[in-house]
Amino acid sequence: MAKPKKLPPELQAWVDARQRFHLSHAHVQMARELGMNPKKLGGMANHRQEPWKVPLPLYIEELYLKHFKKERPDNVRSIEQMMADKKRKQAERKEREHWQPEAPPPENVLEPPALQDSDIAADDSIPF
Repeated sequence: MAKPKKLPPELQAWVDARQRFHLSHAHVQMARELGMNPKKLGGMANHRQEPWKVPLPLYIEELYLKHFKKERPDNVRSIEQMMADKKRKQAERKEREHWQPEAPPPENVLEPPALQDSDIAADDSIPF
């Protein structure tokens, strides 16, 4: 059985930070949108040693509200969901590129069908 592929290092750092600092998927997404560095979260998360600091999840929520004027992201997705969606899109794109039509479409597809004599005769009887 093949090993499952690992996440890229920049996303793996966020997964590790989520586990280490007990963050939710929403907190991780908010921190990423704010441009935070997952390696630097430890300096912000020591509210037990420095009691004037707010706990990290509350700090992220506060910054997100201040910056984006809303409490939570509209669509919360985990890192794993994002990677699964990205892989699915890549597979679909590859499939579309693989099954390109070999023959070009006909050139005169947009031209209307030619009128027959019976159609013209029917139009002559209209009294306009």
